[in-house]
Amino acid sequence: MKKGLNLTLTVLYIIAVTVLIITFSVALPIYCRAFYYVQINALGLPDATGYDYDTIKAAYDEVLNYLTLGGAFGTGVFAHTEEGAAHFADCKRLFDINVIALFVSFCMVFALKILDRVKKISLLKVKGFNPSFVSAVLLISVFVAVAIAVAVDFYGAFVFFHRIFFPGKTNWTFDERYDQIIKILPAQFFLNCAILIFISLALFCGLIIFFAVREKKKSKRVFN
Repeated sequence: MKKGLNLTLTVLYIIAVTVLIITFSVALPIYCRAFYYVQINALGLPDATGYDYDTIKAAYDEVLNYLTLGGAFGTGVFAHTEEGAAHFADCKRLFDINVIALFVSFCMVFALKILDRVKKISLLKVKGFNPSFVSAVLLISVFVAVAIAVAVDFYGAFVFFHRIFFPGKTNWTFDERYDQIIKILPAQFFLNCAILIFISLALFCGLIIFFAVREKKKSKRVFN
């Protein structure tokens, strides 16, 4: 009975670690606003829009305040349509889901790890590796494939992503004449967001794999 429980909790731990890494990495470009700020001039947005740095920053902050904090939707000095606002409402729901999943997965990983440390449960090893190693290997495998797809055809991957997360909707295809906020959210910015997410994932997974391998080697030396 206890072995079955430990197996179930180990699988749950692997899932929780996987979700934690994904949601944390996705949250980085959303909540680290400085990541956008440094790109305003780097991407030439003032020249492209005719607005200065502070005006663009204020518009971005207004959108992000809505997406992350709630309240009224606005796009600063840039005009927007009802369809454009509806798309951002869809984005807000996804952002909220990501935050909830991040919090829940963190609590689960923390709780299960503590219970394992105090010997209330026993998280099972997989081929001598701690279970987080499985999460890291799975994530690396999946996201290497995704990264290749993005590198080969970013626009195609961008469209595919929107069709998955916004099924049956076309309000994400902004016309910059009417939803002018898209002028300060160019494709290169979203590509840079994807790169940041991939770097975060690779870093976390690399560290997990490194420490898991080191832990396994230490265990072998102890038993030998």
